[in-house]
Amino acid sequence: MAKRIMLRQMGGSIGATIPKEIAERFHLSKGDEVYVSETAEGILITPYDPTFDEAMAVYEKGAKKYRNALRELAK
Repeated sequence: MAKRIMLRQMGGSIGATIPKEIAERFHLSKGDEVYVSETAEGILITPYDPTFDEAMAVYEKGAKKYRNALRELAK
């Protein structure tokens, strides 16, 4: 689903307005942060932190390695 939007000058930057129905679907409101990434297809704007998957992979590796210690600490 592609939506056509107009870019506008906002101070020294260029801004895009997210259509209301898309903002509602992703539970976005004024003041929320989104992440902008360059992809092979173009620009990706997402409300999800792109580093989260990497952080979870590091956590899972540590949790697996130290599962016994974490189990004891949880008591």
